[in-house]
Amino acid sequence: MARITLQIIDGADRGKVFLNTPTPVTVGREEGNVVQLNDERVSRFHLKIQEDEGQIVLTDLESTNGTRVNGEYVKICNLRPGDVIMVGRTVLLFGSREEIAQRLAILRGADLSAGVCPDEEIEETLPRWSLDEELAWSEQPDAQSVLHILLPPDLPKRLSPGQTAQLCEVFQYLHVRLRRLIQSVKPGGKKETVALDQREWQNLLDLQARLAAYLRTLEEPEPEI
Repeated sequence: MARITLQIIDGADRGKVFLNTPTPVTVGREEGNVVQLNDERVSRFHLKIQEDEGQIVLTDLESTNGTRVNGEYVKICNLRPGDVIMVGRTVLLFGSREEIAQRLAILRGADLSAGVCPDEEIEETLPRWSLDEELAWSEQPDAQSVLHILLPPDLPKRLSPGQTAQLCEVFQYLHVRLRRLIQSVKPGGKKETVALDQREWQNLLDLQARLAAYLRTLEEPEPEI
């Protein structure tokens, strides 16, 4: 059973911390939720966080006002330390300070398996890594934003041959359409710009719309008859 930490960083319940809470965890306004929020814009049972095959998965429970993770509305998504969950007027931070520090260190290339920073000699064991030190490691004022960089997700494992073939077909379709769009681009008047004619621009918008439809189908599958 996985355990997770949720820190409420804004809203009526600001300051509450749910430390090492066993999954599954439900979040909502009603009594009976593991995380009960005093927020009228939050649904009675708003979302659920559970473990599935080593991943921590957030699922929106058909809430009225929706769930956002790192600013994007989601129905279902994997959570990683440092992710920001927004429900109603409440903002929750996923992960403990130690977990977020470790993820920051990984993203900047530290060798966590040995507890070693690239610039230093061997340090103490891994749990000693400090979030304050990690945030201070970069002099950039938006150092925290590295946690929300869009990284390529892993492909699902243990697919059946039929599912693998379907997934390959979807990716091949998207790949061919994107390749044709890229080949249609013409250099602009300046080296830093490129031009895309109106037809191909509409083609790109249509491709985004199709991706949105795919996502909705995955998030809200039709019930089996």
